[in-house]
Amino acid sequence: MSTAPASVPVPASAPVSVPVFVSGVAVALPGAADPSALLRPAVPGAAPVDPAALIGKKGLRFNDRATRLGLHLAHVALTDAGMLDGRTPTVPGERIGVVVSSNLGNADTVCRAVETIAKESTGALSPMDTPNASSNIIASQTAIRFGLRGPNLTVCNGTSSGLDAVRWAALMIRSGRADHMVVTGVEPDNEVTRRLVDGPVADGGAALVLSRTPTASAKALLGPILHAPQYADALAALSAAAPGAGLLLTPEVGPETGGAERIALDGWGELSGALGVVQCAAAVGWFAQGRTAPVYALTGGAAAALLRAEAPA
Repeated sequence: MSTAPASVPVPASAPVSVPVFVSGVAVALPGAADPSALLRPAVPGAAPVDPAALIGKKGLRFNDRATRLGLHLAHVALTDAGMLDGRTPTVPGERIGVVVSSNLGNADTVCRAVETIAKESTGALSPMDTPNASSNIIASQTAIRFGLRGPNLTVCNGTSSGLDAVRWAALMIRSGRADHMVVTGVEPDNEVTRRLVDGPVADGGAALVLSRTPTASAKALLGPILHAPQYADALAALSAAAPGAGLLLTPEVGPETGGAERIALDGWGELSGALGVVQCAAAVGWFAQGRTAPVYALTGGAAAALLRAEAPA
């Protein structure tokens, strides 16, 4: 699912005056298990994340790498938000939705299935592996495992995909479709994905729990999310909404804003669809250090988001 570029943060039916809070966060990248780790350089040669070590092996056997990582992230984010008791949500599951951003997630499964059909026939496909070819497999497995019965979708449209997923989740909350949304951005590292991006892939990502009302664990306030044709245009729009950024999260080098620090988040390999969600997690890490200046997240100029530390007056 993709979103068309727009000159406004969100549709008129869902004004940004309706606040959306980040109430839970999760990070799972080699050598990085919390938001503050995203503010430091990646650790070379760090061990890959092992989802089974956290959530157990039960139910993971036939899932692909991206889905396992996605379940790990959702578990941590929901727990961080105080919304999970084991595998059961502590708030009504029908009011919790899921949006996943992944451009490469099940590419290995799809390529393997195509190769099997080409060499043999559809009869040679594994009935346990075939469901993983669904483009919505990460989001659907997250909903099934944790009993989340709200809106469920996957966004897959390039580098802006992560922030677009956050935008769609916020829209679901602002329009009254859900009270909470789990937003997961994840990409797996394997032979197929490396071939597709011509290099290493991050093998992990981040997840957020967005909420309609602030909770005791509220960590940030989500501001406008917009599309702009150029990096400078996106930067200008965010500056107009909240001047004085303390942190720029962007892989692109361009005109800076005052003395804002810039972090590219490029040390883990290609983040692709996970980038925007990882950026939002990094903003939470920034605010956790007691900093209050706004954070701008820009995915190479295609999409941009504003995050604040303080709740609205």
